Amino acid sequence: MKNATIVAPQPEAVEAGAAVLERGGNAVDAALACAFVQGVVDPQMSGIGGFGSMHVYMPSKGVHDILEFYARAPLSATPDMWVDKVVGESRDGFGYILDGNISDIGYLAVCTPGSLKGYETALRDYGSFDWADLIAPAIEYARNGFMIRNHMHWYWSKDQSSDGFANTQDKLLFSQTGRDVYFHPDGRLRDVGEILRNPDMADTLERVARSGGSDIFYKGEIAEQIADDFAAHGGLITRDDLAAYQLSKTAPIWGDYRGHRVATSPPPGSGFSMIEFLHIMENFDLGAMTHSGSEHVKILFEAMKRMTVDKDAHMGDPEYVDVPFEPLVSKAYASEQAHSIMAGERATVRRLDRSQRETTHVSVIDKYGNAVAMTHTLGSPSGVITDGLGFMYNGTMSRFNPFPGKPGSIAPGKRRPSSAAPTIVFKGDEPYVVVGAPGGSYIAPTVAQCLMNIIDFDMSVLEAVVAPRVIGVSNKIDICNRIRRSVEKELQEMGYDVARSPQTYAFAALHAIKIENGVSAGAADPQRDGLSLSVK
Repeated sequence: MKNATIVAPQPEAVEAGAAVLERGGNAVDAALACAFVQGVVDPQMSGIGGFGSMHVYMPSKGVHDILEFYARAPLSATPDMWVDKVVGESRDGFGYILDGNISDIGYLAVCTPGSLKGYETALRDYGSFDWADLIAPAIEYARNGFMIRNHMHWYWSKDQSSDGFANTQDKLLFSQTGRDVYFHPDGRLRDVGEILRNPDMADTLERVARSGGSDIFYKGEIAEQIADDFAAHGGLITRDDLAAYQLSKTAPIWGDYRGHRVATSPPPGSGFSMIEFLHIMENFDLGAMTHSGSEHVKILFEAMKRMTVDKDAHMGDPEYVDVPFEPLVSKAYASEQAHSIMAGERATVRRLDRSQRETTHVSVIDKYGNAVAMTHTLGSPSGVITDGLGFMYNGTMSRFNPFPGKPGSIAPGKRRPSSAAPTIVFKGDEPYVVVGAPGGSYIAPTVAQCLMNIIDFDMSVLEAVVAPRVIGVSNKIDICNRIRRSVEKELQEMGYDVARSPQTYAFAALHAIKIENGVSAGAADPQRDGLSLSVK
């Protein structure tokens, strides 16, 4: 490799990772420095109260792993604990809406976090830097402050009531720390351009740095603070939950798209859905179509619906249920689905009558040829911040199916299904694209569209990331505001229900790197406030 590249939605985090690369660190070191800063400067997207997965490729060490540090349901959870409280399901299929939003905001919404254990394991098994060194930039931003960015403020203030979920602003108001950190003394939400400081989070990160690992969080004094707080407020997370937390390491699953090998995350991640979608689309001559024209959009939509139907039917934690993804990603099955589309048959996504959740991502390739795609998240923020700790916990119990007997049903210690699909595409034996995205149920179809843009439409990485996208994870075609109105009209004349987003750059947020002739170049989705940096 002639250079190294890192891309993520937060400029401060990218700079921290790039500095590690410049100091000789590898892709894992850079991704971890970036991740710690992301948890500070985008604290409703990720942090040590969250979870995720890291896709690691290190050819010189013979390593190609998916490190899974997903959140787990509390050990006291039961399959039928909320069956009488179901109100509905989000249109995008991301989660279930319960009476009083008890699985979305507050102490009952929290699953046992996995991020800090994941970061520690990644550094131990793949990294080369010192633990405290990697955490230092995050501590500095928490202590001294950072500037509130546009996307962060947009997320804080947007109205989600039409989805049935609690608004993020209500979650920011939930705890005393939230009120102190995110609001002025007179109750006004802090605005774009203001400096945000979180001294409690800085103190917590310093304690973690001094401890040398994650035991302080899972078995030590921070674990005691967490458990005492949850016990005092009726939460389900206990010392036993934290002490029992285990992550996992597995091999990626593979697809093949027009001769390019595609490696991505297995269940409970959503890589298999992305591969199924790609395999269906391989049966169509996309390069001969007008990008974002009515024929292109229609085929994307019908293929996405079929992907979504299969994901809804089968997605779960393979430690608890059988997830038969192998036949779903087979080329024979994809051909059957494609011929159904060609015959004019329209799929239907069935959900309860009654959006996009929030996450973050980092893609890295270093000068040694090591590649990392890591998607980590709070799922959706719970609003809960333990006094004195500063960080917000995930709010992902809403992702479990509240009805017993389903692949995604609640069970003690079960990993919640993840929409993440951190992906590395190979041309021959060399990495060609390193890509992932935040964006809930929109991640898999968005990552796949990026790959099609590069492979079918011969786009540069920047063109592929910024190209107009569509989403089909319900019975409406969701289109971004750069799809032509004439295309929307043609689709409506075909009988499709079309929903136009007001966003110019909508649906998940791609962060990708493309490597050609040993030179890497990255692109950050304009939807967020991100940055791509390449260093020698």
